[in-house]
Amino acid sequence: MAFEGQVVVLDIAGLVLSLVLLAMAGDQFIVAVSRIARALRVRPTVVGAIVGGVGTSIAELVVAGLATLRSSSQLAIGSIVGSIVANVCLALAVAALITPVRVDSATLRREAPVSVASVGLFAVLIAGGATMAKGLVMLLALVPVVTLLFLSARGRPERNELATEVVEFLEAPAVRARYEVVRALVSLAVMLGGAELMVQSALGLASRLGLAESFAGLTLVGIGTSAPLIASCIQAARRGEHDLVVGNVLGGNLFIALGGGAIVGLLAHGVSHADGVGVASLMLMGGVVLASWLAMTRGRVLARWEAALLLVAYAAVLPFVNR
Repeated sequence: MAFEGQVVVLDIAGLVLSLVLLAMAGDQFIVAVSRIARALRVRPTVVGAIVGGVGTSIAELVVAGLATLRSSSQLAIGSIVGSIVANVCLALAVAALITPVRVDSATLRREAPVSVASVGLFAVLIAGGATMAKGLVMLLALVPVVTLLFLSARGRPERNELATEVVEFLEAPAVRARYEVVRALVSLAVMLGGAELMVQSALGLASRLGLAESFAGLTLVGIGTSAPLIASCIQAARRGEHDLVVGNVLGGNLFIALGGGAIVGLLAHGVSHADGVGVASLMLMGGVVLASWLAMTRGRVLARWEAALLLVAYAAVLPFVNR
């Protein structure tokens, strides 16, 4: 019994260490990629889109891909669903509890509907199981979506909050592009190691605590990989940078849904519905994403009481998704 308890402690320590590795390596990877993009004279708004979209979802994509390769598609799909839910119910909602989040009208017309539709497409396709054909559909859907995102970013004023934040964050003395390429490759290697540790630790905890892999992905892994975005959204809300909060959540959900779904589908050999996540999990994901969008369209602001409802819904439904 004591030995079993020690193993559980080691799994928890491994999960915490993996989160630290993923967060640190993910930051360095995005910094390197973004500085390379700036060296190639890509506009700051596009660099901001890279950080806001890919940067907030890189950990989820790496973990989902590695879990699928290790024949743990339940964990992979659960982590994608859990990350999307955590982005809305923890990152966006907690930020709105700090201060009501105002939403730009252009975001409601363009990015928000595309992000919601991407999550909806993922939910519809993954409900029947992950297959290579479905992964290809999500990959093909990702191409025009990313193109639209970049075109939208390029068309915005240079005073865009996300662009300004990113440029300030990446401001550094001139460095050789070769150094940034090395930084990117080393960071990617560390992320893969962190993802491997996270998958093994989550599977170990799920087995010893009697949890379904999909539930472990939805909670332990999903919330864990979203932790950096949650922290950044809270900090942005405290500074009044509302576009940064909304842009990170919408962009992150878009890339997680389509990118993560494509990775799982293309790498999986086929997952039956019984081996995937439950209907309750998908309904929770679709419900909170749709509710947050409808709330933001009402007066172009997410109020505190609406954010509180999202948190209550999350807490109320979570006990029923381990099925």
